[in-house]
Amino acid sequence: MAVESFDPTRQAVSVTPAAVEHFRRQLGLNQEAQAVRLSVKESGCTGFMYVVDLVAEGRENDVRYGLADDVSLYIDRDSLKVVSGTEIDYVIEGVNRQLKFNNPNAQDYCGCGESFSIVNASS
Repeated sequence: MAVESFDPTRQAVSVTPAAVEHFRRQLGLNQEAQAVRLSVKESGCTGFMYVVDLVAEGRENDVRYGLADDVSLYIDRDSLKVVSGTEIDYVIEGVNRQLKFNNPNAQDYCGCGESFSIVNASS
């Protein structure tokens, strides 16, 4: 088993231009929000669920990433291990529009797609 160190100064996730534009639009609709915050919580039938919030500022335990001059992403430090390597995309499929998380750590998804489990969740 390889030991991997995490360097929070490097970008933990990548965000596609479509997702950045989506975040920009959402922030423009909410005058109190200044940034996007990503975290995960234990939920659902498989283990974890993504939580995306529009926030005025990050929390003490968050790591800030600048996505564009006018769009910042805060990631909960406790969630970094779960989301590290994830690509966040905004996709349009027919009439559906949604954020899509392409997470290399995700192993299984529940049938409704709301929750996921990760490889080595206990490590």
